[in-house]
Amino acid sequence: MSDPHILLSGQSLALGMPRQDMLPEYHRWENDARTILGYGNQWAQSWEVRAAGYERQRGNDRYQQFEVVRLEDQASVGMTVLQVNTFDRTAEFVIVLAPEERGKGHAAEATRLTLDWAFHLAALRMVWLKVMEPNRAGIAAYAKAGFRQSGRLRKSGFWLGQPVDELLMDVLPEDFPGPSAVTAALGN
Repeated sequence: MSDPHILLSGQSLALGMPRQDMLPEYHRWENDARTILGYGNQWAQSWEVRAAGYERQRGNDRYQQFEVVRLEDQASVGMTVLQVNTFDRTAEFVIVLAPEERGKGHAAEATRLTLDWAFHLAALRMVWLKVMEPNRAGIAAYAKAGFRQSGRLRKSGFWLGQPVDELLMDVLPEDFPGPSAVTAALGN
């Protein structure tokens, strides 16, 4: 495996460039039953579909991916994505963590680092996400990173086979909880 290319460092995590040689790991994380449940999917994705999708995503400047790297050992622990709408300068946020890395506080820091990039480098006006209402751990991590509930899609998702509401959450630059790793890295 290649070494991670770190773009932005936080306290215990960093954002790096996605690595093609990590694609099998990303695929494993995305096909974990808890990931499928959290995304509201019903099916695993084949390797062929995932590999082809990676190639398309790499050339799409509206689909900004970051590998989440643990600083202490340079291990990859997750991915975050900003699906950017360039016309209105907003983005949808998505995160996936390695199954063995969940419950360790990584979600909040990885989310905060991605928002730091989104607001202080990409100059986005707003970032939003959808989360299944029963996903209390996700909701808490997003709130800790600055997201606020902004709406509800009634019975639009499934959780353990039952229809559930999806919550819409958003965050504006002024909601960013700081401190900014971007401004610290730039010496401002």
